Amino acid sequence: MSDNSILTIQRPLALPPAFFPATTPPTYSRRDFGSAFHWGAACAAYQVEGAWQQQGKGPSIWDEFTRREGAIARGEHARVGTDFFTRYEADLDLAQGLGLTDFRFSAAWARVLPEGTGSINRRGLDFYDRLVDACLERDLRPWLTVYHWDLPLALQQRGGWTNRAAVDWLADYAQVLARRLGDRVGHWLVLNEPMVFVGAGHLLGVHAPGRRSLPAFLAAAHHATLAQAEGGRALRAVLPATARIGTTFSCSYVVPARPGHAGSEAAARRVDALLNRFFAEPALGLGYPTAELPALGWLLRRYHQAGDDQRMQFGFDFWGVQNYTREVVRRAPWLPLLGAALVPAKKRGVPASEMGWEIYPESVYEMLKQYAAYPGAPELVVTESGAAFVDEPRAGRVPDVARRAYLQAAIGQVLRARREGIRVNGYFPWSFTDNFEWAEGYRPRFGLVHVDYETQERIIKDSGRWYGEFLAGAPVEVAPSAAASASAAAPGSS
Repeated sequence: MSDNSILTIQRPLALPPAFFPATTPPTYSRRDFGSAFHWGAACAAYQVEGAWQQQGKGPSIWDEFTRREGAIARGEHARVGTDFFTRYEADLDLAQGLGLTDFRFSAAWARVLPEGTGSINRRGLDFYDRLVDACLERDLRPWLTVYHWDLPLALQQRGGWTNRAAVDWLADYAQVLARRLGDRVGHWLVLNEPMVFVGAGHLLGVHAPGRRSLPAFLAAAHHATLAQAEGGRALRAVLPATARIGTTFSCSYVVPARPGHAGSEAAARRVDALLNRFFAEPALGLGYPTAELPALGWLLRRYHQAGDDQRMQFGFDFWGVQNYTREVVRRAPWLPLLGAALVPAKKRGVPASEMGWEIYPESVYEMLKQYAAYPGAPELVVTESGAAFVDEPRAGRVPDVARRAYLQAAIGQVLRARREGIRVNGYFPWSFTDNFEWAEGYRPRFGLVHVDYETQERIIKDSGRWYGEFLAGAPVEVAPSAAASASAAAPGSS
């Protein structure tokens, strides 16, 4: 899940008909996307597995971070999560029942390599072996994310991502997974949202490992850029030629608070360079976007070594686009490096999700268009997209009108991109089930499936039921019925 540090929690506002952009196709169905389109849902190891000390698993940086007073809302942790470690077969049964064709998950590094390197925990690797087989038994194509933020604590004690050795640590770990699972896993993602785990974890201190240091951020960012490519090469050296290798980028459509104002426009370009371009352009051989961020470029040079520009390049088969919102940027010359600040949705008076993020489905289209515009850009897949709202189970159902409306609008924006010739070939809602949402704990709910964290009972939400009906062929009629439904989503109704 993306996090641009707009963490104000608020109840959702009523969603106006404009929630469905005029550009959304008025009617569409699964057939419009073609038979080869990937329809899935996503989860991540630390957020769902639990079993944090079982069967030889070592501690991760998030196990340590959640113990810090005040680090996580309400003092929550993911030692149990949604108990996916023991309930994965039942959860995959639900995914199969909804008609999903693909299932995205990550492997917990410390479950496979408790010390981060060295001896393999066979019982941990056996779990992912069983998970992959369980996906295939249900005709769900497994998509495996190698690194989704849960660095082994033992590696953090050696410097973590600020240690250049992290590049090799990640590559070696990727090959451990590939050698065991590569005969059955056809889609691989090297990193999940590197700008989030290096920025929120090393500069802002709101995610593990909880550092607030510009040098730590710069070192971690450069090493993650190298690891992104080296991880890809490590996988390619081991996997069958048919395997598809990608990585993911968190992204937000960035617009100036004052369109046409030179200072505001320049501030938006700087934010876009940091949030959306920083990790994509080095992979293409373009280097870091230092034209917009000259100070950042000068600072990063201290971490460069000979040959790094070439090492940062890798020809991915696809990029995972992970989008939740847009950001409106104002000029803030008193702030270092960027000279820019984000204007929160609440301050702008626009509809917002439980995370405080503006509800703006067109952002999905805008970011697909932006990434597709690069010469040599690979195929795109929306590997995360979703919205958190307050869920209130009623008589065994969860009538999450606003989430259903968001998914309908966002998927419509993917179709808009495809109709314009953009190579986007998959959509994965975040998330399959509700789960632990990092620093925000369990309150924000993104899932298609509701989880009662006390009993672990699962209830497919109305949004999940709709997704299943859509995958079964039911058409989407955005106007006027869907727009009217969105308008009815008053506070507390979702």
